[in-house]
Amino acid sequence: MKKLGLIFTLFYWIQIAQAQMLMTPMDDYPRISSFEELQYPFETKKVQLSNDITVAYADEGKGSETIIFIHGLGSYLPAWKKNVEVLRQYYRCIAIDLPGYGKSSKGDYDGSMEFFSDVVIQFADKLGLKQIVLAGHSMGGQISIVTALRYPQRVKALILAAPAGFETFNEGQKQWFREVVTARSTALTPAQTVQSNFGFNFYKFPKDADFMIRDRLAMRFASDFDGYCYIIPKSVQGMVNQPVFDLLDKLTQPTLIVFGESDNLIPNRFLNPGRTRDVALAGYSKIPKATLVMVPKCGHFVQWEGADTFNSAVKKFIDSGFVTEKK
Repeated sequence: MKKLGLIFTLFYWIQIAQAQMLMTPMDDYPRISSFEELQYPFETKKVQLSNDITVAYADEGKGSETIIFIHGLGSYLPAWKKNVEVLRQYYRCIAIDLPGYGKSSKGDYDGSMEFFSDVVIQFADKLGLKQIVLAGHSMGGQISIVTALRYPQRVKALILAAPAGFETFNEGQKQWFREVVTARSTALTPAQTVQSNFGFNFYKFPKDADFMIRDRLAMRFASDFDGYCYIIPKSVQGMVNQPVFDLLDKLTQPTLIVFGESDNLIPNRFLNPGRTRDVALAGYSKIPKATLVMVPKCGHFVQWEGADTFNSAVKKFIDSGFVTEKK
């Protein structure tokens, strides 16, 4: 097991080194004293939940349907900027910071998919939302799936952008994730590696996503950075400890699935080398009512890099009354 872990770790750092050669170094690193200083594209509100959890969120637009947008691992609500800006013309769009992330409260949270799922439903309760459409990116996709399975009467439909949970891992691979991703490794990630990691999220890194790198670098100086570093490994453990692939056939909600054809993260190029399309099709084939959209020349951040295609697919999906290819 140790030898296997060393091999995986070596591959990981080779991957990072290759990306560093492709990215332009950042000369100036911004600083913030608190995550509250992060500049968000929308007015940010906050709601108090149980157990001293505070959720920050943006609430834009009006419409017959309400979409709650859930970000991925290490991310925050601005990751949905290009989608909320457009879709708020037609629907109520609510993007949240999960606990431990962005401007939401930091704390000793277990980071399980059930924990985040309960937070989503508590949040909906606080806002008086009886039925919701969940849009989740990456880890947010897995959280959305778990929420739909646990609270089927509350989740009307799913929009999954490059969702975690379609790719499966064996026990050795899961343990590697648990050992490699720690609060300490998150805190000590060098600036160049932060930059490289973001590069892997895209087919071709767009200039308008530079703020994501700068915000992540600025976070390192914030007083609440430790809380962010704490939730990252907890979230990773939450994802690998609760696989959802074998439960996908139990989903009753109409589901729109969107993947970038050139996703560098799904599947993991070293643990499970293969094609993104194959992983996408594997998940799609198990969900009873689903539509799959593959976007050319887009990476893991498909809702950003392929925003026009993503937004059009979402509007078509909702305006059709959630009609899917598989009925």
